[in-house]
Amino acid sequence: MLTLTATTKTPTIPNPIDLKTDPNPIDFKTDPNPLSPKPNSSTKITHSDISSNIMWPNIKATLNQCFNWEGITAAVSVVTKDRHLALPHIAVRDIRSIDWAEMERRGFRGVVFDKDNTITAPYSLSVWPPLVSNLEQCKSVFGDNIIVFSNSAGLYQYDPDGLKARAVEDSLGIHVIRHGAKKPDGTAEDIEKYFGCPTSLLIMVGDRHFTDVVFGNRNGLLTILAEPLTSAEEPFVVKQVRRLEAALVNYWHRRGLKPKNHNLLSEAMECIKVP
Repeated sequence: MLTLTATTKTPTIPNPIDLKTDPNPIDFKTDPNPLSPKPNSSTKITHSDISSNIMWPNIKATLNQCFNWEGITAAVSVVTKDRHLALPHIAVRDIRSIDWAEMERRGFRGVVFDKDNTITAPYSLSVWPPLVSNLEQCKSVFGDNIIVFSNSAGLYQYDPDGLKARAVEDSLGIHVIRHGAKKPDGTAEDIEKYFGCPTSLLIMVGDRHFTDVVFGNRNGLLTILAEPLTSAEEPFVVKQVRRLEAALVNYWHRRGLKPKNHNLLSEAMECIKVP
């Protein structure tokens, strides 16, 4: 007769953790998830991690600059009811057509420049070479009463720490106004505070109808539109929007629409040099 004998195996019990000697005890008070995996000194941060962390904000900023939602909203308002705001008081090929000494003699107190494609190539920190002499003349006439008011450098949304603004200031020798709203939105309060005079005594120079010109006209500045310096670095979307703006403004001019009135316009017209 076959007899089967059952054997019982005693389970192995792991050694208890000695909280006095364990170098990494579990602290349930400070760690609500003690069993979840934790990073350690062996965790490696890859180059792709660093690149993605650095590049994404720049990509996001570039996309938002291409699609200026404030500008789009303003464009709808301008096209439907405020068309005259998109018309500059004066249009020139570039700033070399402006006699700065005569502008100052006739009562103007300062100049507000857009940056990209007005005094520099897009995204550049250097003055467009043919404009260097004229910009130096402007500085000699107005001194520190010149600023850059840009939708890139100095805009808190894209330049929160002011690094881009300081880079522009160091390179161009012109103060950059920090501001919270993209042109054409926002007021000229910070601009007036810097210059210490009414905006009617200031000149706004830019290359875009629906941003620079609309902002300047809304806030009482004399507006001068300069042709873009180059299209080489401009995004495709910006080029198409610029063409649409120009087509609309030319159409309104043919229909007899006039720019917003400015008290010193007749004086300013005497300060433009015909090439």
